[in-house]
Amino acid sequence: MFGIFFICYKFPLWHNSVMKLESTGIIISLRPFGERDAVAHIFTENYGVLSGMLRGAVVAKNKPMVGQMGVVAWNARLDSQLGVFHFEAQKNLALAAMMDSSKLAYMNSMFALIETLLPEREAYPNLYNSTLKTFADINSESYLHWELDLLRDLGYALDLSHCSGCGKTENLIYLSPRTGRAVCSDCGEPYADKLFKLPINLHTTLRFLESVCRGLDVSIPEFRIFLQNR
Repeated sequence: MFGIFFICYKFPLWHNSVMKLESTGIIISLRPFGERDAVAHIFTENYGVLSGMLRGAVVAKNKPMVGQMGVVAWNARLDSQLGVFHFEAQKNLALAAMMDSSKLAYMNSMFALIETLLPEREAYPNLYNSTLKTFADINSESYLHWELDLLRDLGYALDLSHCSGCGKTENLIYLSPRTGRAVCSDCGEPYADKLFKLPINLHTTLRFLESVCRGLDVSIPEFRIFLQNR
């Protein structure tokens, strides 16, 4: 008696399925694509930066806008595809910034840095929450704290708790550009021309952001340079 054998082949599920990601997010950039559509970058709570097409965004009655926050659904046939967004706006975080040139400059810089420096589809929940917190009261101080949070998430956490040379917690007046750690006046004096001065300001964080950009082989966003030169 002869048996009958069946061989079952397993094919990847994505051949007949759609990849779908859902989250809440903030539109950080919109670029027209053709006469009707736009390519969007949305910073989401669960998946970091997502890029995709917003169908009919250019001609929609309620056009999507940079700074809007809402419910995001991203769909694609293949993981490597650009994908298509469905976006339902809930509120516009940019409304307060639109009436104030300083706030608008901070917003533009935040969004440009996120788009330039964060890898796509990698979650940064702490930075996402920091972004929402900054929008609650966007000013020079809150923006500086946001940049420190960004640097921390990118692996450039600044440590101002003690001197990296001797461990002292007093007279910390310098910051090492190489390690991002504080240096006291005694340890730092021989190298004062090579160290950053404390307290930290936007010039200090810019120098670290430039280091990040060099490592990624990208240019520092123009909106960040504009913010520095205001």
